[in-house]
Amino acid sequence: MTLADIPATPGHPPVAVDAPPVDAADDLTVWPHSTTRLAHGDLAVGGVPLTAIADRFGTPAYLLDEADVRERCRTYLHAFPDTDVLYAAKAFLCRAMAHWVAEEGLGLDVCSAGELELAVTTGFPAARIVLHGNAKSPEDLRSALRLGVGRIVIDSASEIARLAAAVPSGSRQKVLVRVVPGIAAGGHSKIQTGTDDQKFGLSITDGSAQHAIARILDQPGLELVGLHCHLGSQITSDKPYLCAVRRLVGLMARIKDHHGITLPELDLGGGHGIAYRPGEDALDITTLARKVRVELTESCAAAGLAVPRLVVEPGRAIVGPAGVALYRVLSVKRTSDRTFVAVDGGMSDNPRPALYGVRYLPRLIGRRSTAACAPVTVVGRHCEAGDVLATDIQLPADTRPGDLLAVPVAGAYHLSMASGYNLVGRPPVVAVADGHARLLVRRESLEDFRSRDVGL
Repeated sequence: MTLADIPATPGHPPVAVDAPPVDAADDLTVWPHSTTRLAHGDLAVGGVPLTAIADRFGTPAYLLDEADVRERCRTYLHAFPDTDVLYAAKAFLCRAMAHWVAEEGLGLDVCSAGELELAVTTGFPAARIVLHGNAKSPEDLRSALRLGVGRIVIDSASEIARLAAAVPSGSRQKVLVRVVPGIAAGGHSKIQTGTDDQKFGLSITDGSAQHAIARILDQPGLELVGLHCHLGSQITSDKPYLCAVRRLVGLMARIKDHHGITLPELDLGGGHGIAYRPGEDALDITTLARKVRVELTESCAAAGLAVPRLVVEPGRAIVGPAGVALYRVLSVKRTSDRTFVAVDGGMSDNPRPALYGVRYLPRLIGRRSTAACAPVTVVGRHCEAGDVLATDIQLPADTRPGDLLAVPVAGAYHLSMASGYNLVGRPPVVAVADGHARLLVRRESLEDFRSRDVGL
């Protein structure tokens, strides 16, 4: 689909205009890089008007700017030379996403046999895949070994014997140990994973990590190649990463002293924060890369270690800003002290506001209102009081049923965390690039629900 393929809505031709931002909602700094303003309040992403996406594919719908995803992959490779950059598939994965990441030269980290099988059957090289998970199932481990993943991250002591027993005789599986460095970082308590009081990893403080390392080194079927940590999500400062480097290098030095081996890899995970609304902080990737490399070099020199190969695992920072969610307004309800704008999606396709209190900034598209803006709360269609997408945002006071709302920064942890609540089908995913739109993932239908329900 191109601009020429899209019939203009009467009175609303898709003609680009240079209108300066007039308020926060009109600020495009958090939108995909290709976003442009069109006449009558519409926007285009990847050269395709958002109203055309809604008309062709219906709503709710998600679009991904392919060029934006690829550009962010290249930004990481440029910022982190001589580093293995792995895309964190949990943020969002489909076959096209796996292709884009592979073609741009990134590896992949997955958390289940499902993510792993999708990637490999799409053609992603298994040797460039790392398997994570605090509670890997037997099927997860069997799939990883059968398909030949490059690394498996050991997350608990009980996993050591289970994995070692599954490795075929005469083979060796390369593994990392996920270490808890005792660092609090992240945008919300539920996404802080570098502290000792959560389910992930093995603590340095209580000696669990050191004990697990000793056990792994006694397993002939396992080859310990490095340490791994993941501090949390939505981290906007480089300081926690520098602290993690120092603590993990210190552990590497103790491993060399006690066991006589020098580990060749250090995986710092991801969690790189992005801005969801104009003016919010985001992690400066170039600065992070430079400071981490300096800290790693200096810490290793002080400990008498060779510098290990660095690994990073961005997910949200690659796909989050490249995504836009589109909703149709179903109703507008005014109470004594609040106006609710209800849309045709909600927590089934984006549970993050309910889970973490994340704040978004939806924007009216498809018409240019002359009404003054007023505070509204954008809510979903589901039977939960917590089904709220955006609280106390500014929308035109004449917002009405049938209007289109677009939500930027919707590429990560929306559809990957989507549910079938109220049997509302998950939205489609549409890729846009160079003025064309194509369907990547179709809308989940009532027939999908019926076909899974096989009992009487």
